[in-house]
Amino acid sequence: MANEKKPAYGGQAVIEGVMFGGKHHYVTAIRRTDNSIDYFHLPRKNQKTLSSLKKIPFLRGIVAIIEASANGSKHLNFATERFEVDPADDEQMIEEQKKSDSKLTMWLGIAAVGVLSFFFGKVIFTLLPVFLAEFFRPLISSDFGQILIEGAFKLALLLAYIYAISFTPLIRRVFQYHGAEHKVINTYENNLELTVENVQSQSRLHYRCGSSFILFTVIVGVFVYTLVPTDPLWLRIVNRLALIPVVLGISFEVLQLTNKVRHIPVLRFLGYPGLWLQLLTTKEPTNDQVEVAIASFNELLRMEKETQTSAEQIV
Repeated sequence: MANEKKPAYGGQAVIEGVMFGGKHHYVTAIRRTDNSIDYFHLPRKNQKTLSSLKKIPFLRGIVAIIEASANGSKHLNFATERFEVDPADDEQMIEEQKKSDSKLTMWLGIAAVGVLSFFFGKVIFTLLPVFLAEFFRPLISSDFGQILIEGAFKLALLLAYIYAISFTPLIRRVFQYHGAEHKVINTYENNLELTVENVQSQSRLHYRCGSSFILFTVIVGVFVYTLVPTDPLWLRIVNRLALIPVVLGISFEVLQLTNKVRHIPVLRFLGYPGLWLQLLTTKEPTNDQVEVAIASFNELLRMEKETQTSAEQIV
């Protein structure tokens, strides 16, 4: 019964914790300095316009990315602010936040920063390989050759960046929580009880991971860029910037496809490149980290169940 249809829950690793999102709620659990687990709850607002856009292929990926960046930044901010703070100072910190600004304004600002950071990083990641490839134009002048070398530089930069930051203690722990997040989702989807032992027995890789999405943008970009010229340089830059939404939209659909066919032996290999990248972006978690991930997911399930029960009672 491992393939039984279940709600597709998503997650994200944060500093010393894990965030999980469902149909109605987002929940983050983090480990505090006193070894306690603290939670951050955020309701998921279903706006009619966004809900409609999410039903449109290729466009729904852009909407999902913007929403994930905005909400994810709020949970990252919560984890960053609280994981090192002495729990005894929580009340004082909350009072200071209230005095400094309204909660709504603060969250809107954090969400905007999250979205802008994603797209700013994407612009840099898109254009830097263009200039590197252009440097080799005297040796490789054909459009197809330039596109291939551009893709190679983009992949190399991605792998080098992830590999380099994985050596920092803080990021390594985030990657461990990333692994814990995947293990919890795999345990749930395989209909196993959410115990530390069961979770640790699962793979730290998952087909729906955002790491896979990032890699697919590199692969998809190579194919999309063959439709436009690489010369002159200014036109190449304009094309790359204009095609960012196109590449993101197609990559999202590819990610969704690989997840749908992952149980078909002949087609499951389509998602392997993304899984290989996750060997870098995830690490094996400790039992303590798995406990935090389980706590976060159980809290989400509890809140989702309460919301569903309330809705049924109203009806």
